[in-house]
Order: sequence, then structure tokens, then C-alpha cells
Amino acid sequence: MKTLPLIVFVCVVLTLTGADARSCVIRRYRYCPGWSRYKGRYFIYIPKPMTWANAEKNCQSLGGNLASVRNILEYCMIQKLILRRTRVYRETWIGGSDCQQGLWLWNDGTCFHYSNWCRGEPSNGLHAQHCLQINSGPSKCWDDVQCHVRRPSVCAKKMR
Repeated sequence: MKTLPLIVFVCVVLTLTGADARSCVIRRYRYCPGWSRYKGRYFIYIPKPMTWANAEKNCQSLGGNLASVRNILEYCMIQKLILRRTRVYRETWIGGSDCQQGLWLWNDGTCFHYSNWCRGEPSNGLHAQHCLQINSGPSKCWDDVQCHVRRPSVCAKKMR
């Protein structure tokens, strides 16, 4: 347990170097095992299938949230992170939800400006689909899904 504060300290010391947004380059850091850095945030793919709420709770236990996506380059990076671990584009939870009055929000509080919805989505349908998964269908786009479905997830945290 004594090494955890040291690891956190080293992760904090690592700042704003190493990401090339044009090519979606991500780098792993040996002091933050499993986490990859991109544009001032750290991301990790969690392969264990969980409900959306349990995935968010798990990300919070790691000091972050389910990942928000700010632009196409960040989405590309998240897809590469998943592909690197699984060799396929798995349907995966990220941090979008419309549980509050049908308005799509990111659970980390960032503005929901960028989206990559599949054609006809979000549909919500008759099935109370309030949680956001990525890599859906042949276009690898976004889909709203029932939150009790079990999916792997991507967590993100900002290093201060």
C-alpha cells in the first residue's frame, strides 16, 4: 500500500507530453500500469463486462469516470486502445447517459458537443435505452442501450 502514493505521485508528475493528436498516438506509462495517456487525460480499458452503473462505479474507484469523448481524434484513440487489448472493436461502455429528462450528458460533467451516433440513433425505443456504447454495428458508431446490459468499459481520469 505504501507504493500506491508513490505511483500516484509519479503519474501526477508526468504532464502534457507524448501524444500526437493527428495520428491518435497513445503512450503507456510504466508508473501507471494499464493506463494510456492522451491530451492530458489517462485512459484504461476494463475488459470485465459490467452494467453501465457498475462500470461507472468501478471507474470512480480508480479515480476517474467512464470516458467522455470530446472529438473524433479522441474517439479514434479510444477505439485503438480497445483494439490493442482485444484485437476486435468490442461494444464498450463510455460515460454518456440520457437518464435526466432525455438530455445526453457526460457523467464527468464535460459538455456533450461531439457525438458519433449510428444512423437512427439514439433511438431510446420502447426499451428505456439510456446508456451509451461505442463500436456498434459495421460503422463502429454509437448506440443507446439498456443500462443493465453487461459490457467492457473505458475509464478516463485527468491527472492534476
